[in-house]
Amino acid sequence: MLELLLIRHGQSEADLLNVHEGRADFPLTSLGRRQAGLLAEFITEHYPPDIIWASTLKRAYETAVITADRVGCGLKTDERLMEFNNGVLAGMSREEAGIRYPEPPEGRKPHVRIEKGESMLEMRFRAETVLSELLDDAEQKGYKRIAAVSHGGLISMLILALLGLPNTSTRLFATGDTGVHLFKLDHKRRVAMFLNSQRHLPDDFLR
Repeated sequence: MLELLLIRHGQSEADLLNVHEGRADFPLTSLGRRQAGLLAEFITEHYPPDIIWASTLKRAYETAVITADRVGCGLKTDERLMEFNNGVLAGMSREEAGIRYPEPPEGRKPHVRIEKGESMLEMRFRAETVLSELLDDAEQKGYKRIAAVSHGGLISMLILALLGLPNTSTRLFATGDTGVHLFKLDHKRRVAMFLNSQRHLPDDFLR
């Protein structure tokens, strides 16, 4: 069976600013880099992948580079692993966004985009596409374990896709800083071995 690790980046500077992040390209904080270092040690010891795919946004790419360097594996970037395209909200304070672009009380419909952004349906299609290509690449090259370093929203969408749950599912899959999800997959089954593990982080590194 193929093993697939889905990994979120470490703490970013946006986490300290109370802003909408999404496509805003903030780097890791010093804590985020330390979290990534501990993640790299954990992955190297327990689940070293044959290759790591990574979002091109700084916070995920930095996390992936730290991990790939420690593991000694290849690294491939893919823009489709970026976070939800939140358009005009990217980098905007949550207070300002609540005034200028309030979310409807019932939430946005899956087909509705935020201005200059993408809809949830478009995000789901993006997740399905990159997941399909990632798994096909692993099969073609005979990999036994692969990893994808991405973002909380996109990881949740990837898990929905893996489990065959609809885009409108009320089930959400949270991921903390450098949280790790492990799946085992073959042509018949997709098994979640664990979700959002942060056991590599001491309590004072958790947020």
